[in-house]
Amino acid sequence: MTGPGISVVICVYTEDRWEDILAAVSSVRAQSYPALETLLVVDHNPALRDRLARAFEGTDGVRVLPNAGPRGLSAGRNTGIAASRGEVIAFLDDDAVAERDWLRHFAAGYADPRVLAVGGRTVPSWASGRRPAWFPEEFDWVVGCTYKGLPPGRIRVRNVLGGNASFRRTAFEAAGGFATGIGRDGGRRPLGGEETELCIRLTRARPDAVLLVDDRAVIHHRVPAPRERFAYFRTRTWAEGLSKALVARSVGADKGLESERRYATRVLPAGVARGLRDALLGRPGGAGRAGAIVAGLLSAAGGYAVGRVRARWAGPAFAAVRVEGAGHE
Repeated sequence: MTGPGISVVICVYTEDRWEDILAAVSSVRAQSYPALETLLVVDHNPALRDRLARAFEGTDGVRVLPNAGPRGLSAGRNTGIAASRGEVIAFLDDDAVAERDWLRHFAAGYADPRVLAVGGRTVPSWASGRRPAWFPEEFDWVVGCTYKGLPPGRIRVRNVLGGNASFRRTAFEAAGGFATGIGRDGGRRPLGGEETELCIRLTRARPDAVLLVDDRAVIHHRVPAPRERFAYFRTRTWAEGLSKALVARSVGADKGLESERRYATRVLPAGVARGLRDALLGRPGGAGRAGAIVAGLLSAAGGYAVGRVRARWAGPAFAAVRVEGAGHE
């Protein structure tokens, strides 16, 4: 195998996703560019950890380990980074499956030594079998997927999305790990933003760093039925606003909201116009999509406003951490 050795980290937390976890691991083991290893990091769930250890006992290249930090996705990822051996560490959601050439496209991006991160395209796999007519593609990030408005191809970006991303090990040596206290922590509120904060911190530590998204590096992310409903849409957009307030507090509003300003002023108005046009033409869901875009934007803005007030009064709510003890290939 030529190119960098890639360790794949899959963070898991619930037995409810047992079949999804097995499918995710199977997709990694079927890669045309073989992974150096697959690490399953279990978030404070001993029963799941023991079950996975039994399931993969004797399976070459698969390791099961507990989250060594506080509960949450950021600490789980940091645990995986510290335990991994690859020159590159890739992250895959536990309810997603990667296409066969996923790691091959990641590896190709690192031919340029300036590249410190490569992300991919995440496609929704709807539980109902089809996209809800009202659900706008511009808001696919609500369900952890690539959203309409991003340029196609291999492009330079401010940040990659954590469920389908990879980083050169030297990125963590330069900037530290994922910040704890931000993002998913097993609670009810679906927060995010930890990968955005890390990527901005990385480019500040390494101004010459290049971060890419290659839309050929595809994974398919399962969207369960509850996340196809407007109630989840509203909750997730509000939580994203709260998350952006934390990110802005950490890295400043200029960088923290740089991409979001373009999204809100160009991508979303175009989406509303398309929805209204479809409604006038009698196409199903057009008015609903236009309304959902407006509602989502207002919800995210409201969450951001509340998050800014909370951050001002409560002080820093999270901290970036060093990733100690990382192994090397």
